Amino acid sequence: MPKVAILDDYARVALDLADWSPVRSRAEVTAFDRHLSEDEAVEALESFDVVCTLRERMAFPRTLIERLPNLKLITIVGMSLPNLDMAAASERGILVTHPNFADPRFAAAGNGTPELAWGLLIATVRNLAEEHRHMREGGWQTTTGLTLSGKTLGLLGLGKIGKRMNEYAKVFGMEVIAWSQNLTDEAAAAVGARRVEKETLFAEADVVSIHLVLSERTRGLVTGAELGLMKPSAYLINTSRGPIVDEAALIATLGAGRIAGAGLDVYDIEPLPHDHPLRFLPNVTLSPHLGYVTRELLNAVYSDTVEAVAAWLDGKPVRIVNQEALRR
Repeated sequence: MPKVAILDDYARVALDLADWSPVRSRAEVTAFDRHLSEDEAVEALESFDVVCTLRERMAFPRTLIERLPNLKLITIVGMSLPNLDMAAASERGILVTHPNFADPRFAAAGNGTPELAWGLLIATVRNLAEEHRHMREGGWQTTTGLTLSGKTLGLLGLGKIGKRMNEYAKVFGMEVIAWSQNLTDEAAAAVGARRVEKETLFAEADVVSIHLVLSERTRGLVTGAELGLMKPSAYLINTSRGPIVDEAALIATLGAGRIAGAGLDVYDIEPLPHDHPLRFLPNVTLSPHLGYVTRELLNAVYSDTVEAVAAWLDGKPVRIVNQEALRR
């Protein structure tokens, strides 16, 4: 029987959130609940025909693809996968298939990231993680928090998620300023925000929240210079992608107490290494890249994954990203 691997199923929910019977009746399905290094992946996945990925959790560089001789199909979430070498897959005749984003379940689940971002923002400015730890240890309150009403939220990015954050901020009585490379005064004003220059955003905001797509333009966009402009009482929230912020500069800024704190859901290396400095800074609230991880979204993802794998088993693959692989 063909062998199908579900990768990085950290919460062990993949097999429960979709009906895998159309695949399991014709293939052996294995879910891996921990992240695999490249060498571990070679050993674990050598005999598999299909791998089902979840966003960028697992990288597929050429060096890995060329060491998986039986691999024939990769399912991805998105129209592309930044850490997948598409050329290498195509050269090997490995098909790459994406979800059906016309599925209304994807739209219904689209609020997961901004909701998490707002929750992380509140948890950060009210020191909830630290106070939770104190309570678990039998203690009582030791910190003071920040009232959001009347404060300024700086949005780095005013796209779909940024606009939702703008709406939340208005409900909380915050002023909103925004910046991105292509944002215009008119577009910001249309949603009740004020466009400012990047330097002004970091200098004026009480909370800066990042909502940009990681690209060559945004990688390393937030450096020590921008962090140095922030108020000592200000906070940074990042639920977008870790490499948008210079991690070393952020660690130095937090370690020196030059800003009040940060709330982070994303990191340069994921999962975050056990001994990473961010794990030990007292003024950081951490979550393990939970932004998009909701039952609703994963149901849509895995349902489409089942459909794609079943279609491949039928010899009629669907939603192929790399059409050139079909000719191999």
